Amino acid sequence: MEGPTTGDAEAPAPAQAPPSSTARRARKTPKRPTIRDVAAVAGVSRGTVSRVINGGHWVSPEARTAVDAAIKRTGYRANEHARSLVTGRSNSIAFLLTEPQHLLFEDPNFSLLLRGATQAAAAREMPMVLLVAGTAEERRRVAHYVEAGHVDGVLLISSHAGNPMLAELLDLGIPTVACGVPLGYEDKVAYVAADDLSGGRAMTKHLMASGRRRIATITGPLDTPGGVLRLQGYREALGERFDEGLVVHGDYSRESGRLGMARLLAEHPDVDAVFVHSDLMAAGALTAAQTAGRTVPDDVAVAGFDDNGVAAQLHPALTTMRQPYERISAEMVRLLLRVVEGEEPSAVTLPTSLVVRDSA
Repeated sequence: MEGPTTGDAEAPAPAQAPPSSTARRARKTPKRPTIRDVAAVAGVSRGTVSRVINGGHWVSPEARTAVDAAIKRTGYRANEHARSLVTGRSNSIAFLLTEPQHLLFEDPNFSLLLRGATQAAAAREMPMVLLVAGTAEERRRVAHYVEAGHVDGVLLISSHAGNPMLAELLDLGIPTVACGVPLGYEDKVAYVAADDLSGGRAMTKHLMASGRRRIATITGPLDTPGGVLRLQGYREALGERFDEGLVVHGDYSRESGRLGMARLLAEHPDVDAVFVHSDLMAAGALTAAQTAGRTVPDDVAVAGFDDNGVAAQLHPALTTMRQPYERISAEMVRLLLRVVEGEEPSAVTLPTSLVVRDSA
């Protein structure tokens, strides 16, 4: 059998080179929106868009609204690196815990504040950097880090009186907002605090109104605003009934609450109520009461302060003063950004609220 001749054969189609990876990316990746696109949609100049993105100075409310709407419509995202070169800012802030590292995980207050602050910063498209400075070496590293400009400001958590980290931040000129009244620096540092004084007073009055006669207290450290002001509220509520012998001091840990309660019950068997300055300490106090054969609340009422999730899980469920953690975090971020913009430090005090459960 004869095969086809050369003249009858169909010429093969020339092979096509596969598209390059660059060509594939060009087809798949849409053009990134630019300031020019935002300006066109908003009906303003590119300069106006740039001013809105970089802080909103010298922009009318109408133009700002139009630009914000255009940013959402176009999906524009600022080039943070380029913007930081122009503004001299990092566009990030730090959550600085000046306590031993393990307390970040053991004390629920700190994790609640961190979560709230991170959410508040994220709503402003700002990353949050977590820093811990519980030792002298950690303070040195943190000071070096913030001085280098890696963050625009610091949310300072758990500031004890005489805290060297706070003094260092002030010396470096770092915008700072403290959580709680910064003892000794009230007029120099912006802060957001729960109303510890009225909270301590309200809890003590609640115990008095329930018929308790011998009301003791386990305080937090007296170099912290919570320790000082909650004790002051307790003392004011009792008035002439205040007895210095019914005051013992803890450090906000569960173990210090257990030891404080054991001491009170041993030295003052007639104690029928104890106001504990934190829920974590109150958990330890409940353990000590049960060990001593006391029934809560029949023999002795136990009340805490925080309502950070621990209180509702205890047996019996703990009566406590609720701190508004989400609002505290959000206000701290708001005040910090104002300080970063050059405003004078200011203070916000937020109310606490009584939460009555089974223990008191």
